[in-house]
Amino acid sequence: MQLGFVSAILGDLSLEDVLKFAADEGFTCIEPMCWPPGGATRRYAGITHIDVNNLGDEQEGRIRDLTKRHGVALSSLGYYPNPLDPDAEHRRVVVEHLKRVIAAAPKLGLNVVNTFIGRDHTKSVEDNWPVLKSVWPDIVQHAETHGVRIGLENCPMLFSQDEWPGGKNLATTPSLWQRLFDELPSRHLGLNFDPSHLVWQHIDYVRCVREFGSRIVHFHAKDTRIDHDRLHAVGIMGLGWHTPKLPGLGDVNWGALLSVLSDTGYNGPVCIEVEDRAYEGSLADRQRALRQSKRFLEQFLS
Repeated sequence: MQLGFVSAILGDLSLEDVLKFAADEGFTCIEPMCWPPGGATRRYAGITHIDVNNLGDEQEGRIRDLTKRHGVALSSLGYYPNPLDPDAEHRRVVVEHLKRVIAAAPKLGLNVVNTFIGRDHTKSVEDNWPVLKSVWPDIVQHAETHGVRIGLENCPMLFSQDEWPGGKNLATTPSLWQRLFDELPSRHLGLNFDPSHLVWQHIDYVRCVREFGSRIVHFHAKDTRIDHDRLHAVGIMGLGWHTPKLPGLGDVNWGALLSVLSDTGYNGPVCIEVEDRAYEGSLADRQRALRQSKRFLEQFLS
């Protein structure tokens, strides 16, 4: 497996500086963010390390030269919007950009693009499904045409009481993954697996890897700590009782998880995703978070 990181946490650095930092710290890959410039205000979104709207031959060559010079590969391209947004025009813009990201991947020698499947959080799963079936078959066909596998991240995108209980992403549980794969049976649709989102849903993330290992096309290394005192006070229908943490500072059993991940035959990228607010005070803190996470994970990944 190749140990890398998601570039969103270094959004104030250029792609060249991100690659230089990765090389200096011994990372072998990064997942660069590919949002349209100025395209989002949500936390960790709107980062553009590769602008696929202006990816001509010169830019492609420059990116390839940078990765070669620094000895750091690109694991995939990342763009995490809501392709099932209830606003039809916003949805159209998002889907068109996602297609551009998919088309850009093979130009850079890549075959994985990571994203969300999306959701209208005001509607039930069943009421979301007709829109999903009208939007996603075309995206999957586009990915097939370009030889790209789509990694769906399993974050519920649930941040406030206004979004309870659905959040803005459907692909969050084993039963929903299976339904997606049954109804969109292309092998170009898979998972960008993140165990942290399963911890607070009380879903067995190790069992998930056993059951869906063949569908994992990319892996995010992020942890979550459950505050049992807060959970006692507000219950599972409250918020604020689970907190994103660096690997090793939460409740994920990384030894068990990565052991089973290797048993599945997965030998792809493991990209650290820093969303731990205790390490966000400065660029130095965020870089320290990546170093600390790398040191922890290296005991499991040679």
